[in-house]
Amino acid sequence: MSHALVTIDQETALHSASARLAAEFGDRIDISTIENLLRSSHEKLASTATVPNYLPLLAEKFARQRLRALDRADSRSENDAPAVLFLCVQNAGRSQMALGFLQHYAGENAIGWSGGSAPGGSIDPVAVEVMAEKGIDITGEYPKPWTDEVVRASDVVVSMGCGDACPVLPGKRYVDWDLADPAGQDATIVRSIRDDIEQRVLGLLGELGVSPQR
Repeated sequence: MSHALVTIDQETALHSASARLAAEFGDRIDISTIENLLRSSHEKLASTATVPNYLPLLAEKFARQRLRALDRADSRSENDAPAVLFLCVQNAGRSQMALGFLQHYAGENAIGWSGGSAPGGSIDPVAVEVMAEKGIDITGEYPKPWTDEVVRASDVVVSMGCGDACPVLPGKRYVDWDLADPAGQDATIVRSIRDDIEQRVLGLLGELGVSPQR
């Protein structure tokens, strides 16, 4: 979506979002950078947005994630919690389940992000269902593309089927998880994928020195 296609209501909402983000990050990040990231976040999500009225809210949430990543990348210290980026194609199933498990088990002891090479319109409802069986709610997430800020701020990049489309930056640890795509599969198959992801996330946390919260 170009700026010319933003409705008056969306423009008003984006203006308010920009003010909130400036209040949160303006002492560390240039205001023009904050505005540019918000606008680009809006454009990146617009092509797959299913409810346009919610788009400014999602753009603000996406921009906040990118700004936190930018802040972390620019002021990184050895005492920072490890950050893991999970990538798949649509950011609708595998990477969202992995993110849910990492946040559940690591709490504040690790940072988790997710993204897709070709984001879908919504999270796979079967993935939501089988994660809920584990007591993990992933309905607050949404498909989004990976961005340079998040990749730069990550310590580990875990790819799940995005192949050559996944970003590669020097100095990062890359891990490839060979997992079946849950898209279009029934709950039984998705449960097996979920359980595989859970064990892989627990193993990765162990490698990062993060003790799982049970």
